[in-house]
Amino acid sequence: METRAGSRPGSRVSLGLWLMFAAHALQNARAEISSGSCPSPVQLHRGEQQLQPGVRSDPAEEMAEVREPGVIDQESGMLGTSGPNLSFEVKTAGSVSGLAEDAALGRAKRSAPDFNEFSDSDWTGRTAQLDSQKPGRSEFGWAREDGRGNTRQDEPISSSTFALTGDSAHNHAVVYWTGQNSSVILILTKLYDFHIGSVTESTLWRSTDYGSTYERMNDKIGSKAVLSYLYVCPSNKRKIMLLTDPEFESSVLISTDEGASYQKYRLSFFVLSLLFHPTEEDWALAYSHDQKLYSSVDFVIASRSCFLCVCLTDVQYVTCRAQMCSEANRNYPFPGYIDISSLVVQDDYIFIQVPTSGRASYYVSYKREAFIQIKLPKYSLPKDLHIVSTDGKQVFAAVQEWNQNDTYNLYLSDTRGIYFTLAMENVKTTKGIAGNQMLDLYEVAGIKGMLIANKKQDNQVKTYITYNKGRDWRLLQAPAADLEGNDIHCILPFCSLHLQLQTSENPYVSGTISTKSSAPGIIVATGNIGAELSYNNVGMFVSSDAGNSWRPIFEEEHNIWFLDRGGAIVAVKQPSVPTRHLWVSFDEGSHWTQHSFSTVPLFVDGVLVEAGAENQIMTFFGHFSHRSEWQLIKIDYKSIFSRKCTEKDYHTWHLHNQGEPCVMGQKQIYMKRQPGHYCMLGKDYSRIVSAESCICRAHDFECDYGYERRSDGNCRPAFWFNPSSVSRSCSQGQNYFNSTGYRKVVLNNCTKGVKEMYTARKQQCPNRSPKGLTLTTKDGKLTANMGSNVTFVVHLDEGDSLRTNVQLDFGDGTAVSYSNLSWTEEGIKHVYKSAGIFRVTALAENSLGSDTTTLFLHVTCPVEHVQLLAPFVVIRNKEVNITAVVLPSQSRTVTYFWWLGNSTEPVITLDGSISYTFRSEGMHTITVQVASANTILQDTKTIAVQVNYLHIQQVSDFPEEQLLVAVFPGVPTAAELFLLPNKNQSEGKKKSEEELEKASSIIVSALNQNLVEFELKPGVRVIVYNTQLTLAPLVDSSPRHSSSAMLMLLSVVFLGLAVFLIYKFKRWTTF
Repeated sequence: METRAGSRPGSRVSLGLWLMFAAHALQNARAEISSGSCPSPVQLHRGEQQLQPGVRSDPAEEMAEVREPGVIDQESGMLGTSGPNLSFEVKTAGSVSGLAEDAALGRAKRSAPDFNEFSDSDWTGRTAQLDSQKPGRSEFGWAREDGRGNTRQDEPISSSTFALTGDSAHNHAVVYWTGQNSSVILILTKLYDFHIGSVTESTLWRSTDYGSTYERMNDKIGSKAVLSYLYVCPSNKRKIMLLTDPEFESSVLISTDEGASYQKYRLSFFVLSLLFHPTEEDWALAYSHDQKLYSSVDFVIASRSCFLCVCLTDVQYVTCRAQMCSEANRNYPFPGYIDISSLVVQDDYIFIQVPTSGRASYYVSYKREAFIQIKLPKYSLPKDLHIVSTDGKQVFAAVQEWNQNDTYNLYLSDTRGIYFTLAMENVKTTKGIAGNQMLDLYEVAGIKGMLIANKKQDNQVKTYITYNKGRDWRLLQAPAADLEGNDIHCILPFCSLHLQLQTSENPYVSGTISTKSSAPGIIVATGNIGAELSYNNVGMFVSSDAGNSWRPIFEEEHNIWFLDRGGAIVAVKQPSVPTRHLWVSFDEGSHWTQHSFSTVPLFVDGVLVEAGAENQIMTFFGHFSHRSEWQLIKIDYKSIFSRKCTEKDYHTWHLHNQGEPCVMGQKQIYMKRQPGHYCMLGKDYSRIVSAESCICRAHDFECDYGYERRSDGNCRPAFWFNPSSVSRSCSQGQNYFNSTGYRKVVLNNCTKGVKEMYTARKQQCPNRSPKGLTLTTKDGKLTANMGSNVTFVVHLDEGDSLRTNVQLDFGDGTAVSYSNLSWTEEGIKHVYKSAGIFRVTALAENSLGSDTTTLFLHVTCPVEHVQLLAPFVVIRNKEVNITAVVLPSQSRTVTYFWWLGNSTEPVITLDGSISYTFRSEGMHTITVQVASANTILQDTKTIAVQVNYLHIQQVSDFPEEQLLVAVFPGVPTAAELFLLPNKNQSEGKKKSEEELEKASSIIVSALNQNLVEFELKPGVRVIVYNTQLTLAPLVDSSPRHSSSAMLMLLSVVFLGLAVFLIYKFKRWTTF
């Protein structure tokens, strides 16, 4: 699970600890944090990219890579903010290569930072990639030569050009405008050597006149200094930090006057990631390459020592205050361990992922309260889950089910982020520039609840729009005419308009769709008309009424920006070809004016627009050629406006959905400039005129968790949901809200009407029998070390927790009982003093019934010694017993791996003994490995396999089938020789005894004379001699039978031998 504000795949971090500093403060500050070892996909494409301060840039990345303000690189760990005082959310994870885990899914920024890296050739490559994504054809196209409709002739615009002389070899640049009402622009250009993986040259430039001229700052920071990163404090943009490249030195340069002067501090560590507090300008955190975390409360990281210098194997969620993060001051809000790289902190929510019995479980904390498990529909089997958005007082989550590959299902939660319902199935993903996947879901800026998504259905991708946060979706109506004015015959649902929904990873180059909160209702996007989404024969379209109707504006793809608080739209061709023109529209795309901004065509790498509220300046960045120096063209677009707008220049516009005036429970009226009025809106311009609440109707409510919309439009309980179930926290005498099957769309402002009928009703908690009892360990594992504390967690889905008795039997002869579940909330601890597999049983019961559940816990202790016991000599085709002795002795928790008879594949057993028959003569190797917990030990023996081990038959003429030999392991090797009577003999017991006595005398004599011997291997002979002769009756004539006799009797019966007594010999072999 992950969400992402920006990533640096070139960098990775290893910290096995999660931190949160005073996380219960600052509920109003916005935190957009995520973790990820790899780029992740699903992010709700934001309708507007807000340029925010203070993130570093990595030269190893594509020039389109950007960072979230104050957010540490996602591959190197995640730092987030939450709190009015020193209050950070910090996640650091174990070393990860390669969540992530999957197909390197990447996502667009929730809100883009205000600088980026540019590369000489990257944008050409970007266009080439877009061109390669064109699998199909569109049914409609245009053939105008200029690709634009209703254009006016070329008009010059006021501009000035500045070249960053001497930087033609530098292949990356970071551009940063220090903030509103500031004329200072900083540019850091770098030469990144991809062969050695580091920056070898850098130049810092500074402008104090909105980019008309720039000063080279290298002499003020040190002519030999090589800079890697630029940070600007988000709460005081006059404060700037520069980091040197660690390949040359580890230093930080600090400025408190917008980069005019710097003070240098040596560092004893290499900074990998840096995070500023969102409100306290002097507070910062730094994470080093050696997995240590440093803090500062005076804006000087160099003066602070490491306050967290640990690396854990198992990742935990920990809270503590900076400078006070010793073990005694740490809190653990979530019991147990969480998945590496799974922490997500956004707005009021914290998300974590926990492995449970091979499947991931997801938990959420709302407003820093206790973690609660996320509830998806029971049929959902997610193999991947990503948090998409959290800023609308609910959570958008993208879930990839077990049967999906290139699509995700979109789910929406309640306000607390716990209960999720399905909003749209099979939302398409699109491959980004860096190979990461992005969800084709776009939130339109300026209009609450309006989303556009591309859905895959029947192998076709179509574009849908919603005005009520996914409750209802519909196709887009295609334009009525093309650029030539010819009619387009496109009939729904067979033909519609389809849009590409990719936002740019570079905030200074627009994506394929653009909207702005200060220009509500205006949508400019690249797309096609036809039966499905296509990347061939595309054009650009604009809607000025929030997607109800559309008009074609360009044949070719253009970058789009909004000027004058959305009052004007500027368009520039995609950067694959150089241009010296831009086009401006003052009437929402109906007419365009062409303006020249350069005498020489420019490859446009990016545009900085509206950096200051008091000026009308935009800056173009680019090159005249791929080998030329960086060119900065400052444009003052004030000259294209004739005057400032007055009340007479405006008219009202009513937001609607195909004529329906109530959108998200409101009638909203906006003020727009009248077409053809070339006047400037200014900073005091306000769009919205009035917002009146509507009477609640059915479309203002969506199906509640556990309910599904049927064909008649009503929400009914799903097959997996029991509507009568009540939370276990609902105790008799208390009240709860019983769902009607509906819940109001979050942020919908309707009143009265059907609101009371659809709103959950307050009812008294019933007295219920316990149901849904589950038993787990705190860490989710089914193994434990002997002597360690094991914490069991008991959970009850239904039942009165205050009136339900809980009993827990640990399986080792001990048990505990609690009068109610509230006593078990912190877990039940137990220590096992012996190894084994224990059956742990939980029982919950009250006056109405009971429920029980069981788990089997493997308690192990490390194996210290293993000895393989096997005879040195065995007989071919005769079964032999082999034993492995383990110390300390363990029962059922040790796994044995046997390699027998020179085999390559092991035989696996849970018993320490095994029987085996060798089929060939010669020397054979026997190997056993013993595995217990995390320990594996091994022992090996070599034995000889002979045709006839004892050579008894030759000296006694006794039938071989009546000789039974049992060989025991050890040195010297002992064996037992049994003489069996003929099973077909019928003469009687006395005669049988006489024959056995005679045969035994012959054999004993041979053994005493050392006549039984054989050669084990060249130079080694084995002599067999007798040690003892005993009579071993299998059946006693007395009424009482010994246990040993009974056992032998069973063995004989198994062998099918009808015998009454045998003689047993013991002998020893010597070498």
